Amino acid sequence: MLLIKNGLVKTMSGTNIENGQILIEDGIIKAVGKDLEIPEDADVIDVSGCIVTPGLIDAHCHIGIMEEGIGFEGDDTNEITNPITPHMRAIDGINPICEEFEEAIKGGITTAVVAPGSANIIGGHACAIKTYGKRIDNMIVKNPIGMKIAFGENPKRCYGKNDKTPMTRMAVAALLRENLYKAKNYMDKKEKAKNDPEKMPDFDLKMEALIPVLKKEIPLKAHAHRADDILTAIRIAKEFDLDITLDHCTEGHLIADEIAKEGKCALVGPSLSGKVKYELKNLTFETPKILNEAGIKIAIITDAPVIPVHYLSLCAGLAVKSGLDEEEAWKAITINAAEIININNRVGSIETGKDADIVVFKGNPLTDIDCKTVMTIINGKIVFRMQN
Repeated sequence: MLLIKNGLVKTMSGTNIENGQILIEDGIIKAVGKDLEIPEDADVIDVSGCIVTPGLIDAHCHIGIMEEGIGFEGDDTNEITNPITPHMRAIDGINPICEEFEEAIKGGITTAVVAPGSANIIGGHACAIKTYGKRIDNMIVKNPIGMKIAFGENPKRCYGKNDKTPMTRMAVAALLRENLYKAKNYMDKKEKAKNDPEKMPDFDLKMEALIPVLKKEIPLKAHAHRADDILTAIRIAKEFDLDITLDHCTEGHLIADEIAKEGKCALVGPSLSGKVKYELKNLTFETPKILNEAGIKIAIITDAPVIPVHYLSLCAGLAVKSGLDEEEAWKAITINAAEIININNRVGSIETGKDADIVVFKGNPLTDIDCKTVMTIINGKIVFRMQN
């Protein structure tokens, strides 16, 4: 049993608690508040003068599946042999024994959503994992978390340069529609044949992978930077009555009213990068502020290794510098991220019954350049402790 006491506890579920206490047992938060009844055998850690937060969440990255500084051997992000690969699973490409996970832990990131890349129109299943462990199967929070799809320059460039489809945005949308229709027909045939095995269609792993999307068990996770691509993603989701998250949403600030009208959420970033391609020409850290003020729920993401994963709080801080309310920035890397990716029953806030994923900071990581991570706890275990 572990007790964290005397810090400023940002619960992200209500008000902050000055000189708060968090009691942890068997990897779960048992109690939060003040003047808790403390068991005699509890390991007590005094964090006076520190900020205590839920573990931070990066809702869109590629850590472990695109290993830094390795090149081909460490890059398992994109299967660039076919633009339609819904049967790919990020879980099968993640190497948890690589330095990005250590960096994440030192930066206070305890949960990451790892997705296939954006070369393919349909890239495969993304998963939500804890950032500590040596076997990916034991690190899973939820798998799958969504179906990665991509619009815009990436699929056009990866295939069009070889005179293969898609060469245009029209083809990107057409191929996505075609395969959603195929999956729907496949699903309908299975349903009709459930009592008549002879009529059952031949097993198709690609179509099977899309069934959870059609049943709205998981959303489409849509890579879309440009305003027109964002709206195309929404258009197709509406056509098939699917859930969708808008990932990157670089030009979202130009159409904030339209996104708000559709009631969609946005995973914004990476905003710390350069304008390395045309569809990033309107990149700005003001996007989170504008979307938030339009009533859109936002999360802030790194797209690591595009931006190093441990800079997640820095990205949130730069959004604050560009006008985003600080409390909203905190939400964007904790509870909002958890709610958007539908794992808020386990993580994203410091509440009784949730996973004991907790970070202790000396200073405020959103506003203090010299802020230090004092301690990172995942599933009730201290996985990082700053050396004196």
